[in-house]
Amino acid sequence: MKVYRAEQIRNVALISHVGAGKTSLVDAALFDSGAVTRQGKVDEGSSISDYDPDELKRHMSLNAKVLPVEWKNHKINFIDTPGYADFVGEVKAGLRVADAALVVVTAEKGVEVGTELTWQYADERNLPRMVLINKLDRENTSFDTALKSLRDQFGLKVVPLQIPIGEQSSFRGVVDLVSQKGYTFEGGNKVQEIAIPAELQESIGSYREQLIESAVESDDEIMEKFLEGEELSNEEILSVIKKGTRSGQLIPVLCGAGSKNIAVQTLLDAVVDYLPGAADALPEDAKAFNDTLSMFVYKTAAAQVGTISYFRVYSGTLKPDTHVYNVQTKADERIGQLITTRGKTQEPATEVPAGDFGAVTKLTNTHTGDTLAGSKDVTTALDPINFPEPCYTIAVYPRSQADLDKMGNALNRAAEEDRTLRVTRDPDTAEVLLSGMGESHLQIVIEGIKRKFGVDLESRDQRISYRETIRKKTRANGRHKRQSGGHGQFGDVWLEIEPLPIGSEETFVFEDKIVGGVVPGQYIPGVEKGVRESLRRGFISGNPMLYVKVALVDGKYHPVDSSAQSFEIAGSLGMQEAVPLASPTILEPVMTVTITVPESNMGDVMSDINTKRGRVLGMTPIGNNLQQITANVPQAQLLHYATDLRSITQGRGSFKMEFYQYEEVPGNVQQEIIANYKKAQETKK
Repeated sequence: MKVYRAEQIRNVALISHVGAGKTSLVDAALFDSGAVTRQGKVDEGSSISDYDPDELKRHMSLNAKVLPVEWKNHKINFIDTPGYADFVGEVKAGLRVADAALVVVTAEKGVEVGTELTWQYADERNLPRMVLINKLDRENTSFDTALKSLRDQFGLKVVPLQIPIGEQSSFRGVVDLVSQKGYTFEGGNKVQEIAIPAELQESIGSYREQLIESAVESDDEIMEKFLEGEELSNEEILSVIKKGTRSGQLIPVLCGAGSKNIAVQTLLDAVVDYLPGAADALPEDAKAFNDTLSMFVYKTAAAQVGTISYFRVYSGTLKPDTHVYNVQTKADERIGQLITTRGKTQEPATEVPAGDFGAVTKLTNTHTGDTLAGSKDVTTALDPINFPEPCYTIAVYPRSQADLDKMGNALNRAAEEDRTLRVTRDPDTAEVLLSGMGESHLQIVIEGIKRKFGVDLESRDQRISYRETIRKKTRANGRHKRQSGGHGQFGDVWLEIEPLPIGSEETFVFEDKIVGGVVPGQYIPGVEKGVRESLRRGFISGNPMLYVKVALVDGKYHPVDSSAQSFEIAGSLGMQEAVPLASPTILEPVMTVTITVPESNMGDVMSDINTKRGRVLGMTPIGNNLQQITANVPQAQLLHYATDLRSITQGRGSFKMEFYQYEEVPGNVQQEIIANYKKAQETKK
């Protein structure tokens, strides 16, 4: 592949709802450009873009990939991103290194949930964009209906640049509203210019007027000319469309059918003509580097040897066998052979210029989101990727001892590859927890760990860290006496226990109320140790007991047989006698949940919170027809909330949660927890 200047490069992220046809579109573009001799098909498993075993199995993209298309002395780096909501991290990484976005919608459904979400992510990066209404060859499709849904959702700056020739099965080409020429695409990648069909002549005028009215707003001089009724030349119209698109004031809409390779070539022409080149779209943080080499690592993946790092160069030129400086880790990294990737194919590169993409293997101290520079004087990194926080957690267990030995390393490597994953260990339950963006996300991660690292993991719901406490004050005796040959063991204590307020800073208080030395001072730490140990083990459910005050009020000792250990056992026995008399109960962790949902879903979300034993604390409008609901909900009810909320809001809702406090569990739930504990104890016997 030849080397292109930044002015000739277009970096375009493909974003959409799942199943809109982004990958098929790129396969057609690669075929039209001559990069491949046969158009790949997602359904047949021959796509250039989808080659990961999980992608082939599910017939959908799971990873962001760069697919360069050489077109008319330009290079279009298409960044194909997943449409499925669980893989939002890949979408955000792809948009971070793009200069523009191509939003793909289907002619059948128009704007869908995924369209709204990915549009919002493109807004966060202020990316210019174009829209392709795809699959116009399918039944029950309508260009006008899809266009209306786009304009209703995103405003009147969304305007058609092309209209289709023919509908559904007879869709065969497009009319370009600027040049007012018709093109048909029949027989592979052959394009034919045709006279505009008579039935389209009338609608072309109104669509063209719509386009020009919106486009002239980006140029005062041409707008004045237009308002005075002067005829604009095609060059002037082209110029204002280009200016409006690049500034975000205009969003042109194109038509096509990627899988049939209809109007893909006119789409490539529009990308080159209207979207900004890498030189024009240089972000502010990259301008500070001037000519010094700067590159951003947007993705790392496990390779046969070590890892492969995928990057975009923002300034300077990267050549093989050079050294770069990692601004985050302060490490010197040697760049070996450079690679240009095109989906599943790789080829060596002689250099990667500013504005272009590449990959390199065996970087030892470089991670996703790191900035690499050509000078050690650089102290400011390029903007990071704004990854979302994980919202779904499971516990993972190894299926064998061999899996246990390799589990930690495999999970850490998976989390290094995918920055929307978190691996933690719960100190209370000793479970290893894996958090991600949803059920499917974690299922695919576990399958990938088995395939890549040979580690077989089982997933379960995480165990809830329940606690125990008492509800009333009581007093009991703990007596330990054992006589054998020689020294015996003797300790006798009276303990008074009472509840502390739930949520108080102190969860346990021990008081020495011994008067007159009935228990010598050297044995009292033993009593406290025995009490603490019994609280740690729990009494009714095997969970630690909190919010308890214990006072040692009386006791007896033997001058020969008593010892600290005897009093430790006596303290423990005293607690076992006292707790059943003090009305023990189980506490559960309650979370404060902040849920962001469209106003239309508020009623359903609040009703669902009530069924989960939750309490709604308040609602706050936050603009864009969104509401923020704050509620307290038991953690046990939130294990699958990511899936529940997605189902209620069709994927439009999001949430975050944090620990609030422990609260008493309802009686029927307590009985179930105690029964499960007893059953587990029986099994152990």
